[in-house]
Amino acid sequence: MPDLKETLTHMAGKVKRASRELAKANTSLKDKALKYIAEEIDANRQAIIAENQKDILSGKEKGLSGAFIDRLTLNDKRIDGLISVLHDVINLKDPVGEIFNMNTLPNGLKVGQIRVPIGVIAIIYESRPNVCIEVAALTIKSGNGVILRGGSDAIHSSLILAKLIRNGLKKAGLPEDAVAMIDNTNRESVLELVKLKDFIDVIIPRGGLQLIRLVEEHSIIPVIRHDMGICHTYVDEMANLNMAKEICYNAKVQRPGVCNTMETLLVHQKVAEEFLPLMKRAYDQAGVRLKGCAKTRMILPEAEEATEEDWRTEYLDLILSVKVVENLDEAIDHINNYSSHHSDAIVTDSYEKGMRFINEVDSAACFINASTRFSDGNEFGLGAEMGISNQKLHVRGPMGLKDLMAPKYIIFGNGQVRT
Repeated sequence: MPDLKETLTHMAGKVKRASRELAKANTSLKDKALKYIAEEIDANRQAIIAENQKDILSGKEKGLSGAFIDRLTLNDKRIDGLISVLHDVINLKDPVGEIFNMNTLPNGLKVGQIRVPIGVIAIIYESRPNVCIEVAALTIKSGNGVILRGGSDAIHSSLILAKLIRNGLKKAGLPEDAVAMIDNTNRESVLELVKLKDFIDVIIPRGGLQLIRLVEEHSIIPVIRHDMGICHTYVDEMANLNMAKEICYNAKVQRPGVCNTMETLLVHQKVAEEFLPLMKRAYDQAGVRLKGCAKTRMILPEAEEATEEDWRTEYLDLILSVKVVENLDEAIDHINNYSSHHSDAIVTDSYEKGMRFINEVDSAACFINASTRFSDGNEFGLGAEMGISNQKLHVRGPMGLKDLMAPKYIIFGNGQVRT
């Protein structure tokens, strides 16, 4: 019986060969595959939900939080969302073969660049089974092969979705091995995967801090880190407080178990005494636990004491850290010190302060007068996302189709030689 290393090497080799075939496929054929995948998902709803229930039951037995279970759950509405994502990607312009930066040099050479697929991408994720569909939609459309390695909490859901994806590829006449799913959820499968540099061009870890660090420390393949989301909202002294209430409620409560939810609320001291009790009443109704600094607890004595660790914690739950700050400078300093550089927001009626926030906060996405919950590839018009990159090379923020391309120089001549 082959060992894990041999099994993964064999799988990666098949994905690499399939990626070369997929890279040559025209847009209509790739779109046809996505259409067939959507039909497979629609026709197998009950089977998907049944497999997902196995993961949910297991998660409840493990004592996973309600927010975690929500992140794991697939129901008819979310299956509709998966189908919608596939159709959204079908409607996107195919970036493969796009020529740009074309210039004519004094010697008559025409020099430019063309977008080509990266090759093979391995994505390591944890508990969100929808990742399978979003990632497959983008990699198929962009002509890349992909190896999916999901976590144990969503393994049954991930396996059935991967099977349906491969069915759709096969129906369209494209190589089903362009998408592969690893069924081994042990740590060893990650450690072996990140060594397969002869087959894999980039690794994308998408999950908690422990997973990210494991991949970064052991990978010999380039890594695009999709790290945790410690997101902030700063309510300025010049904020419309009714607007701020709606934004801050949505950013924490609408779906607390995802990476673009707000984890820390910063409030200017001049509006804190009015705004914090208003916000607490809304949060109490939603069951949000508040942890506050000393100034916050003078206004909200029921709040728990926030520790240094709280400012650095991604709760992914109905828990919120709150800090009263003296001014915009303190808010920006706090965010740049404690943020995971994911998504941060300011609520203010001051154009100057809003622009200072955008220019000085070192995060992948900065919002003025809007909820951080919008930090999402689909919401940004990308159709779907591979994840949200916290780093600066080669992509930052939601990673979409064009981010799965590599530029290649192309040169047109008519006999020129270098002297």
